Amino acid sequence: MAAAERHASPGGLVAAVEPASLADEVGIEPGDRLLSINGHALRDEIDVRYYGADEELTLVVLRESQQYTIEIERDYDERLGIVFAEPLFDGIRECANQCPFCFVAQMPPRKASGMRRSLYVRDDDYRLSFLHGSYVTLTNLDDADWRRIGEQRLSPLYVSVHAADLATRRRLLGNPSAPDVLAQLARLGELGVQVHGQIVLVPGQNDGAILADTIERLLTLWPTVQSLALVPVGLTRYCRRQLARPTGEDARAALDLGDRYRADIRAITGTTWLYPSDELYLVAGRPLPPAAFYEDDAQRENGVGLVRALLDDWARVERRARRGALRGQPLAGLRATLVCGMLIAPLLERLAREAGELSGAQLVLLPVESGLFGPSVTVSGLLTGADVLAALEGRDPGDLVCIPRAMLDEAGERTLDDMTPAEMAGRLGSPVAPVATMSEVLAALGWPGGAVKGGDTRN
Repeated sequence: MAAAERHASPGGLVAAVEPASLADEVGIEPGDRLLSINGHALRDEIDVRYYGADEELTLVVLRESQQYTIEIERDYDERLGIVFAEPLFDGIRECANQCPFCFVAQMPPRKASGMRRSLYVRDDDYRLSFLHGSYVTLTNLDDADWRRIGEQRLSPLYVSVHAADLATRRRLLGNPSAPDVLAQLARLGELGVQVHGQIVLVPGQNDGAILADTIERLLTLWPTVQSLALVPVGLTRYCRRQLARPTGEDARAALDLGDRYRADIRAITGTTWLYPSDELYLVAGRPLPPAAFYEDDAQRENGVGLVRALLDDWARVERRARRGALRGQPLAGLRATLVCGMLIAPLLERLAREAGELSGAQLVLLPVESGLFGPSVTVSGLLTGADVLAALEGRDPGDLVCIPRAMLDEAGERTLDDMTPAEMAGRLGSPVAPVATMSEVLAALGWPGGAVKGGDTRN
C-alpha cells in the first residue's frame, strides 16, 4: 500500500472480507473504510458495483487515520469480496410524505416495545429500492438522482403508486406537492429503467373507479411497468387516522375488478401483470390462483404467491408419500406446536391435520393474535417473540415449536422485538425452528425425507 491524499467521501465501512477473494488477497480487513474506486467517491454499494466492474482498479482505503492506495487487476467475473456494514455509506434518505396509512407511523413507542431501531426509519431511498426491492414514492428525487438512475441504469425500481389520479395520490401521500407519478414512470422508461408497482388499497379512497383508472393508465406504460401488486392497507391499534381496513366485500370487489382486465392485460403484456396479494384472497375467502398465475417473482416479498407456494409444497410432500417416501408414520410419538397468525390459520389447520395423519406426528396449530399491533393485524410476519411466549404460557410446547420464518429479519436471526429463536427456546424449554413450509416442519422433526425443495412461504 502507498499513502494517498485524504478523500472527502465517507466511504463504506468493511464489516467482513470473503476468504480468498480479491479484497482478502490485497490485505483489506474488517474495520477498514473503502473511500473510492478509480477516483470515484463511493456513496453506497451501488457505486462499488458500478465503478468496481473495470479490470484495473485503484482503491483508496482508510485504516485508522492513514489512507492507502491499492492497485488491483481483476477478471470480469471476479468480485471484490467485501461485505459492508451498511449498504448506504452516506445515510438513508428518509420519507418526506405524510401517508395516513404509513406503517412506521403506526408503530408503538420504541422504548416500551423493545422493537428493532431500524423499524422506525421512514426510508424513501431509491437506492434501497434497487438493492433490496423496497418500495419508494419517487417524490424526493432531484436532477442529480435522475442523472444517476440513468447513468447507472438502476433497474428495476419498486414504486408505490397508490393512484394514477394526481389529486388522489397527493391525498394518499399526504404531500400536496407530489409530482405526477405517471410522468415520472414514463421518464424512467426513457432511461431504460423498469418498474414494479404497488397499490395499497384504502377502502373509499383508491378503490372502485379510481382503482380501475389506475390499472388502465399504468397498463399503458407497459413494458416500463413490468408488474403491479394490489395490497390491502395494514392498520395497527396505533393508527391515529380514520381509515378502514378492507372487509371481505371490499377484497372481493377488488379481485372482481382485476379479473375484468385479465383478457386485456394478457393481450397487451402476455403475462399476468396484475397481482393481488395473498392477503386479499384470504380476506375475500377466495381460492388462490394456480402456480402458473405467478409468472414473476418480483412481487414475492410483497406477499404475492407465497400461499400458493405453501400449498404446492404440501402437494409435493403428499406425492412423495404416495411413492413410499414416508413409511409407517416415522414421526409417531413426536409432538410439535405450529405458531401462525390468525389470517392463515384456517388453511394451515387442514395442512397440519393432513401432515399429522401422514407422518404420525401430533401437530398442534396455535393461531396467535398480535398483542403488540392489535387484532386488526392478522398476518404471521408481524408476530413478535413476546406474542409467541405469551400464547404458549402455561402450555406444553411439545418436542418442537415451529415459528413462521416471516417473523424474523432478512438474515433469519431476530424477531421484530429483537429476540432470537435461541432466546425463545430458552424461555420455552423446547427447541424453536423457523419454518416456511410444511415440509420444513416435518424435516425439523426429523423426517428422513427432508424438506421438499422449491417451496417457500412467508405468510
